[in-house]
Amino acid sequence: MGLQMRLVADDPADTEAWMLATSYGFMHPPQVDPDELALRRARQDFARARGVFEDQRCVATCCSFDQRLTAPGGALLAANAVTGVTVHATHRRRGLLTRMLTADLAEAKERGDVVSTLIAAEYAIYGRFGYGPATRGSSWRINAGQAGLDPRWSGPDDGGSLAFVDGAEIRKVGPELHERFRAVRPGAIDRRPLWWEAGTGEVRFGPDPWKEPFFALYRDADGVPQGLLSFTTDKEWAASQPALTAEVRDLFAVTPAAERALWHLLLSVDWVATVVAHGRAPDDLLPQFLPNPRAALVTGLSDFLWMRPLDLPRMLAARAYAASGELVLEVRDPLGLTEGRFLLAASPEGASCAPTTTRGADLTLGTGALAQLFLGDVSAARLAALGALDEETPGAVARADLLLHTGRLPWCPDGF
Repeated sequence: MGLQMRLVADDPADTEAWMLATSYGFMHPPQVDPDELALRRARQDFARARGVFEDQRCVATCCSFDQRLTAPGGALLAANAVTGVTVHATHRRRGLLTRMLTADLAEAKERGDVVSTLIAAEYAIYGRFGYGPATRGSSWRINAGQAGLDPRWSGPDDGGSLAFVDGAEIRKVGPELHERFRAVRPGAIDRRPLWWEAGTGEVRFGPDPWKEPFFALYRDADGVPQGLLSFTTDKEWAASQPALTAEVRDLFAVTPAAERALWHLLLSVDWVATVVAHGRAPDDLLPQFLPNPRAALVTGLSDFLWMRPLDLPRMLAARAYAASGELVLEVRDPLGLTEGRFLLAASPEGASCAPTTTRGADLTLGTGALAQLFLGDVSAARLAALGALDEETPGAVARADLLLHTGRLPWCPDGF
């Protein structure tokens, strides 16, 4: 019968075959538990899940869902979030990913989404579809004993408070707290209700067994939650002494005071000798707030959230700009979805962007490079030095960096 691409949501057999194919693709045990299948069909959105089928066997998968991405200045961009992308090793080089992803992106553009996002497991794949790395994540290893924090510390001295809480409390206060955090952090994405249920053990699925984390909240002097911490520990002892390693699962805060207090709490927990954290912001307050910054070592730095434009005028008009000026961008798109020349007129009061045929280009770049520029992760000067953009008008690179400057680097704490 050949290879057929179709949506899988309406056929339980197709959904099961699709889930089995993703298990193969992500190297999970190649089986589908009936209870998990029923739970996922009840709780997950498969409306935009595509599979390529050979008879009844699914050999390639792709899925997307609605997402909100925070732009510099706090605007929410409607995003087409792509996930669950796999192609069986037995069916490579047949254009299956291209068929699925181009169909998905065409529908997203028609639907009115402004950008598309994904987490790239392999770096080399998604540039040819117009994506570029838009945020980065850093990994840390902190020696708690060498951090230099006061061992007698028992809480913040700014009128705020810290408390360990359970998962039910996190489900109650976490969503609103995260919305306030997300609104002020470019690169952050929204969390659906299922995220909070899965993150606190209310709903359990996936190949890994559930391990109950510790949860803590920071509240300010008025009792308003301003930061959240979640972590797990091992049970290691050394030389008859506790030497546990705590691994951060979630730590975000609306205020710097809350962020510092949560790190201080974690580094002062009895028995914890080492703290590891992955996917942190590249300009995290670590390690400078520690009395001894050398106690915290960067163990990794990598790209994380990838992005591509779908409606370039709306995307560029939505974000905030640090200065006033105009910039004409000649944009190259490997899929042709946002190809063209665009005039950006920006100021701290607002911005507009529209196609132009009368103005010459100041900068020429691809959609992947534009994704890196848009959220503020990489400067135009750096991209020019790397050969990722061309300066057509003298001074245009410096003008772009003046317009696009952000105070903090973008950060996306959440995979999907």
